[in-house]
Amino acid sequence: MRIIAGSAKGRTLTQPAGVTRPTSDRTREGIFSALESEIGTCVGITFLDLFGGTGAVGLEALSRGASEVIVVEKDVKAANVCRENYELISRSTSGNFSVLRMSVDNYLDLEASKLPSCDVVYLDPPYEVTNEVIEKILGKICDRGLLHADAVVIVERSSRTKPFTWPAGLKALKERKYGEGAVYFGVS
Repeated sequence: MRIIAGSAKGRTLTQPAGVTRPTSDRTREGIFSALESEIGTCVGITFLDLFGGTGAVGLEALSRGASEVIVVEKDVKAANVCRENYELISRSTSGNFSVLRMSVDNYLDLEASKLPSCDVVYLDPPYEVTNEVIEKILGKICDRGLLHADAVVIVERSSRTKPFTWPAGLKALKERKYGEGAVYFGVS
């Protein structure tokens, strides 16, 4: 697993055995290609990575110029790996990077003043998380005012799972399949 592009391109990241299902290099490359075709560039964006795992997706955004990346990860081991991976690329990047060790629900229930408005929100929950839970999280993201106008929301799921329904406030933009994964893009 490595950083695909940007200031930390080629840096190898670590991953904890058995704790996460990291997004493959190929999938991350596809995600960022599709994202940048929508927003132009990652330079200066605020990127929220829910269910952060190793932090690779958020770190990719940081390498590509995001000014702020927030990773939410409840697993202690995975959150520590996120921090370790940030240390591996920190000298090559200039944006702010933070790891919040808490559940996504607890994060979304924080006081509104503690929640930044984001340009991109990325969700990669465990594949066994139901569509109903995904839809609830997406609804809460909209209800809490986490999205700038024209923000992009990206959801990675198993390609074997039926598609979820985008809630009011988000509309489907595109869908891409990468092996076992399906990536859905929505816009506010």
